[in-house]
Amino acid sequence: MLNPATPAFIDSLNLPPAAIKEASDSYLTEPRGRWKGQGVVLAPSSTEEVAQIVAACHRDRIGIVPYSGGTGLVGGQLMPDGPAPVVLSLERMTQIRDVFPSENVMIVDAGCILADVQTAATDAGRLFPLSLASEGSARIGGLLATNAGGVNVLRYGNARALCLGLEVVRPDGTIWHGLTRLRKDNTGYDLRNLMIGSEGTLGIITAAALKLVPQPAGIGAAFMAVPSPQAALDLLALAGDYIGDGLSAFELIHRQGLDFLADVGPDIKPPFKDTPDWMVLIDVGLPRGIAPDEALMALFEAATEAELVTDGVIAQSEAQRAAFWNVRESIPEANRRIGSVSSHDISLPLSAVPDFITKAAPALAEIGDYRINCFGHLGDGNLHYNVFPQPGRTRSDHENDRAAVKTCVHDLTASMGGSVSAEHGVGRLKVNDLLKYGDPAKLAMMRSVKDALDPQGVMNPGAVLNQV
Repeated sequence: MLNPATPAFIDSLNLPPAAIKEASDSYLTEPRGRWKGQGVVLAPSSTEEVAQIVAACHRDRIGIVPYSGGTGLVGGQLMPDGPAPVVLSLERMTQIRDVFPSENVMIVDAGCILADVQTAATDAGRLFPLSLASEGSARIGGLLATNAGGVNVLRYGNARALCLGLEVVRPDGTIWHGLTRLRKDNTGYDLRNLMIGSEGTLGIITAAALKLVPQPAGIGAAFMAVPSPQAALDLLALAGDYIGDGLSAFELIHRQGLDFLADVGPDIKPPFKDTPDWMVLIDVGLPRGIAPDEALMALFEAATEAELVTDGVIAQSEAQRAAFWNVRESIPEANRRIGSVSSHDISLPLSAVPDFITKAAPALAEIGDYRINCFGHLGDGNLHYNVFPQPGRTRSDHENDRAAVKTCVHDLTASMGGSVSAEHGVGRLKVNDLLKYGDPAKLAMMRSVKDALDPQGVMNPGAVLNQV
């Protein structure tokens, strides 16, 4: 049984005033506005202060909710009920500790904002390739704790693939000094990968050794209109043949996303005069001697001959490439302004994606009349399949059928060998989904790990695994 974080408990920590924050809405709400959290907000400035707070919470059985950039979409960063927890923010831990350009390694505090890490890598002549719409506010600790994906997974992998070592405060307050820069280390269990994706339920990530990569000599992008999702999938295979490892991102976009942008903003310049039903955004990073625009033109010509594309536009400058990506990265904000009935972060075997899209719409039509905005990272099988009300209605009009909509999408995803959480994590939103669709043996192993590392149950209570 957990206890609340009382004023007397906070006083006993003897923290400096800067470490005690007002529990404002910025800490206690999530981006979609569906849940409201609670608790006392503490913002330590060092790993030692984190350890001090965690040790005290362990001793007094007070829950800890790790708070990173607050951009999570599954409620992992807030606790809506139960004894008031400590909301532990790492916003004051933002140091770039060291950069080793010749090793392609950077050591950073977990509170560093992703965009700042990208800039530091660029300043060192390198690239940190993790990239997503919220990179201006998402922090490294939360990105690792959720094993974030983003647009470059096709080439560089999830956050997990971009981390060599971690510093972690364990649930009892002791510190695991695992900031290794080694690329080979087979000395026992892989604790780094156990912590990555654990969503703060097994410890607090306080620092990370990140992998950097060389900057591509030439970068480019193209929008191509495709007649169907199947054609997009075939184009992905053709792009692999023509561009190989230089293919960085391959995004599938439905016209509904651009229609939303036209209706509610943000204001963008559409890539086509007449918006097609389906399009893909392709991004490449190529070595010296290969011109990106020429490689993309060769791909476009081959795809046209194979009847996989009906139109296309290739970026002629970095500014135009950035404008292309602004279209893609603005879609989630337009979605938020419209207000979804239910949003879904799913993944499927690549060959199953077109069949899923074909089957999902008529299945949802049996529940109600909706608009569907389907977009995502086709290169790694990750779709954001989001369901919206028709014009003139709001998501509150469909609140009673929201659960049925989610069940419909998730049941179909599971039946086709997919996952109901591709890159956003489980948080609190999908705890029951994990129970429903997860393998029983896997769940038992996860529970054993949780009980062994956090016997008091203080780490992010109710996230990922239901409380028992």
